[in-house]
Amino acid sequence: MNTEIKKIKAWILFFMIALALSGITAMPAETELQFFCAYFSPDGKIGGWLDKVYRGILETNMKYPFLAYGYDWLAFAHLVIAVLFIGPLRDPVRNKWVIEFGMIACVLIIPFALIAGHFRSIPIGWRLIDCSFGVIGLIPLLICKKKISRIEKLIIMNESVTDDTFRDPKINLYANQ
Repeated sequence: MNTEIKKIKAWILFFMIALALSGITAMPAETELQFFCAYFSPDGKIGGWLDKVYRGILETNMKYPFLAYGYDWLAFAHLVIAVLFIGPLRDPVRNKWVIEFGMIACVLIIPFALIAGHFRSIPIGWRLIDCSFGVIGLIPLLICKKKISRIEKLIIMNESVTDDTFRDPKINLYANQ
């Protein structure tokens, strides 16, 4: 059981780091776009879109730098959500609701990206890339949820044994913490 909990915690830590990095990269959007534009020709589909977005960010930052504050809040929201996962990192079974919350959020990325992206004239390919973040984020959370469910079943089975001499101490999730 301890091995399973360690695996759950590793997946949660991976998810937290990925979420935090995803947020942090929102802040230097202009610099990142400038970097990527150097590697793609503006005549191509990808390069053309990157160039258009870069020019939009550049002009907006020059005329209205306060709008970039929205990117800062986007980064902050990612960091706050990552911090939320400290609960299941400490105790995955008791805080499985956080895993479920994350799974719901990952699923909601898909309609949000498709609908909001449509109204913001984001090309379908880029909307699908945004959707992929939800799908990719869902994978470690599904793994954690499945492992947590197995542990819960073991705990229930162990608690249903009335004679303490037959209890398996390895199944007591909260022993020796």
